[in-house]
Amino acid sequence: MPLTDKQCQKAAPGERNYKLADSGGLYLFVTPKGGKSWRLKYRFGGKEKLLTFGLYPEVPLREARDRRDEAKRLLREHRDPAIEARKIRAAAYAAAGATFKVVAERWYQAQLGRWAKVNATKIAQAMQRDVYPEIGGLPLTDIDGPAVLAVLRKVEQRGAIDTAKRIRQHISAVFGYGMAEGLCAADPAGRHLLKAMLPTPIGGSQPGLRTIAELRELHATIDASTGGPLTKLASRLLGLTFVRPGLIPTARWEEFEGIDWSDPTGAGDAPEPIWRIAADRMKLEQENKADEAFEHIVPLVPQAVDVLRAVHRLSGRFPYLFHSVRSTHQPMSANTIGYRYNQCGYRNRHVPHGWRSAFSTIMNERATVLGLEGDRPIIDAMLSHKPRGISAAEMAYNRARHMPRRWELARWWADETMKGLPPAGTLLDGWDRAG
Repeated sequence: MPLTDKQCQKAAPGERNYKLADSGGLYLFVTPKGGKSWRLKYRFGGKEKLLTFGLYPEVPLREARDRRDEAKRLLREHRDPAIEARKIRAAAYAAAGATFKVVAERWYQAQLGRWAKVNATKIAQAMQRDVYPEIGGLPLTDIDGPAVLAVLRKVEQRGAIDTAKRIRQHISAVFGYGMAEGLCAADPAGRHLLKAMLPTPIGGSQPGLRTIAELRELHATIDASTGGPLTKLASRLLGLTFVRPGLIPTARWEEFEGIDWSDPTGAGDAPEPIWRIAADRMKLEQENKADEAFEHIVPLVPQAVDVLRAVHRLSGRFPYLFHSVRSTHQPMSANTIGYRYNQCGYRNRHVPHGWRSAFSTIMNERATVLGLEGDRPIIDAMLSHKPRGISAAEMAYNRARHMPRRWELARWWADETMKGLPPAGTLLDGWDRAG
């Protein structure tokens, strides 16, 4: 028989959970602590499912039956009541500004002043590419550990183990922000998820080749790969400058000094052209980002200038050297070079950041063999490693004092790693547009 209000009111807690059946699958669930909630058992897609309508007496018997009837109507229309309820809840949270994407974008804006521009771009791209399509529209309170883990495992499946770990940190930070705002009570993306994630491959998180011969072969392999020349040229420039990979796709023409673009012969170029990377683009403490003394100056050896002239033929009229395939006014994806390396068989052997570790390893070993211990701090400076505790005045003085030797080491590196490779312009043969 159907329940009455009096029966619902008198339902006392027992030693165990128990049910009081109403009709049409609806029942009152009573816990040993006296909690009472309305539940509906139903089947959808061949599976038994459960829907909760709320607590009694907040939801009275009549309203529980109305909700049951609405669920039955949805089932007749071949719609899952649980999914429809989730959609309604998500819309309500969206209106209140508590979906993951809305909160994440507020968190992102709050952190911008702490990040270098290149890092901010990477984080935004990762969220847009990997996170928002999966959980962006869900309320924070509807996202649990398994939902976050599903996002991360998709990233792991393409071999981006360390990217997955960084994305977990970003998601966790969003939940931390949401907790501070009172929008959620827990962080489902906390460090406990690391136990269920793939470990970083043995050999370090930034695998890189270790010999000059292997690096020459890498250059040749990328040159011969299928696809447009812009990615190949970006890889060449990265190998010659060994800057942090994120600086390549976001490089702008005004950063390059001493090259006369109007004269293709190079006769009007300065003897020692440079790439001047502003301090606010570097990986520095926030207080140093506004100090010009901490800018990074990269010697542009002839092979690098050769690459830049080839790139200029493709994208000299656009703001970025290496622009996106979707828009000539947006930078190339930070992952483009790495994807090309993976396609060419270098997965887990060499990543874009591997050029920095290769330069450090080879040049420091060379310094040891030749007894050039004084080269070690210069090698660090060429990698834009800032010595701990150094002042701006010391930084500027040391850079000026060591610049001649930095040019010598840069020339040796370019001559050795590029030996036997054709001019960069040959990569443009048959191409009349960037790609």
